[in-house]
Amino acid sequence: MHSRLFVAFAAALSLSGAARAGDAKPAAAAAPAAAGKTQLTWYGHAAFKIVTPAGKVLLVDPWIQNPSNKNGADDLARLDKADLILITHGHFDHVGNAVEIAKKTGAKLVATFDLGNALVAAGYPKEQFGFDTGGNFGGELTLLDGEVKVAFIPAVHGSTVSPAENDVRQAGNPGGFLITIRGGPAIYHTGDTDLFSDMSLVSKFHKVDVMLACIGDHFTMGPSRAARAVALVKPATVVPMHFGTFPVLTGTVEEFGKELKKAGSPAKLKPLTIDQPVDL
Repeated sequence: MHSRLFVAFAAALSLSGAARAGDAKPAAAAAPAAAGKTQLTWYGHAAFKIVTPAGKVLLVDPWIQNPSNKNGADDLARLDKADLILITHGHFDHVGNAVEIAKKTGAKLVATFDLGNALVAAGYPKEQFGFDTGGNFGGELTLLDGEVKVAFIPAVHGSTVSPAENDVRQAGNPGGFLITIRGGPAIYHTGDTDLFSDMSLVSKFHKVDVMLACIGDHFTMGPSRAARAVALVKPATVVPMHFGTFPVLTGTVEEFGKELKKAGSPAKLKPLTIDQPVDL
């Protein structure tokens, strides 16, 4: 099992990941965000790019070359600017291509201290992680001269890092992020998690405009429990993620939509198309 995890982890960090360039059509160049808008791009699975109104680039769980993204190699090659890389937990499908992107762009790592230190030991540039971008649950960071604030939100899952074959290391507790953009929305990325009642506290401290919610089941909450999580958080809009990447992730957007109605949530369901940026 550890050998399989290492192989998957290594593939995720390399240019020869699951999405092969020869199998994909070149992706169209992303349109710039409208003036004063925040732009959100989904790369499949739990990987997102956020571009702030001031042009700062944030990547969250950047497994760009995941099996759902047929243009993964091209997308990765084009990622030549990133200011921050946020990683929710240490599993290969969330660390993804972070090390390669960090070395190319100089992006600083935003993570809990346990996870950040584990990732540095696994190859993330040491000088790109420290007290300024490391934190823990209950804390909030002010970054990029106040352009972005990041609050650490707990999650119910696991977190290990596998930097080498048969080398599985503990990497602290898993989590999510509440990302507040100056002049833009507050975005809650759940990370991998189950439903838990303290989700109701997230919006007690800050209104959530957009919730990026895992719905795949098997390793995370499925559509029914995810819908109840949305009802607790009370976002204006919910974007489903972490589904369909592997056969075991059986949750669907259609089922999620039905469960949202059952849960009585007024949140707008906004499924995204991979590689198609949207203005928030």
